[in-house]
Amino acid sequence: MATTVNLKGNPVVLAGPQLNVGDKAPEAVVVASDLSEKRIGGAKGKVQVIITVPSLDTPVCEKETKTFNEKCAGYDVDVTVVSMDLPFAEKRFCESFNIGNITVASDFRYRDMEKYGVLIAEGALKGILARAVFVVDKDGTVTYKQIVPEITEEPNYDEVLQAVANLLK
Repeated sequence: MATTVNLKGNPVVLAGPQLNVGDKAPEAVVVASDLSEKRIGGAKGKVQVIITVPSLDTPVCEKETKTFNEKCAGYDVDVTVVSMDLPFAEKRFCESFNIGNITVASDFRYRDMEKYGVLIAEGALKGILARAVFVVDKDGTVTYKQIVPEITEEPNYDEVLQAVANLLK
């Protein structure tokens, strides 16, 4: 059964498999703002926080990315915010808001984030990513998953940070 989220109260179906806590995080390739490719997911020997957002060019995504940049600064984790925005726009965004503690990347090239079940499959936002957060342990296992039920709302930051802190103990 497909996962659904809401866009301003209207249900929207997501494409891809349902990835759950305990599953291995699929390896995905995204493109950083400097056009380099970055592999996320899989076993990296380091805790990863993989965040998907619809577009950095919206107030909620902007705030979320800035918040994770600030709150994750003191953690030894690999944090990546992924959208379908082009790397050129991501670079301007990062420069404008001094985003330097996390990687902001695009899934425009390979659309690998469908492996995480977060690609919007229908409606006005078809083809972009839903708002979600995955915490992946050093061995590549998903230990925390948050698919934000309403795309226009922010994730629960405290839950994410607690999940990260639990892995770093």
